[in-house]
Amino acid sequence: MRLHKQAHTVYKNQYHIVWVTRYRHPWLTQGIDDYLKLKLREASKHHPDWEMIEIGVDKDHVHIHMIIPPKYAVSIVIKALKSNTAREMKTKFQPWLSRWYWDNKGIWSRGFFSSTVGIDEQTIRNYIKQQGEDDAGQAQLAML
Repeated sequence: MRLHKQAHTVYKNQYHIVWVTRYRHPWLTQGIDDYLKLKLREASKHHPDWEMIEIGVDKDHVHIHMIIPPKYAVSIVIKALKSNTAREMKTKFQPWLSRWYWDNKGIWSRGFFSSTVGIDEQTIRNYIKQQGEDDAGQAQLAML
């Protein structure tokens, strides 16, 4: 279990995020999906603390497994990812996208799905039991 650290914060906030194309049009074909993955990974250049673990693209939806620090609201991160990728995709693939979208209302559906990716209860119990040892540097010895 890898923990992330920032000023006065230790966290392991992993999310499974899904969003769909507007009207579920199946335009995320081969080549376009590779470009989308590239643009999603570029978000880490501007937000190095957003970590993309896995990105999956199907014809009409996107799955992302990522780590989002607690200082960000999940909805704000998703809004940024969707708006930035929509702008890039419209610029690069306008003739292709005009087959499905002839207005300026966007390429992604308004909503999204998010779920936390957690650790099991026994791991949490062990962590709490060993908390005093962990602070004193003793937990590593107990685990060996």
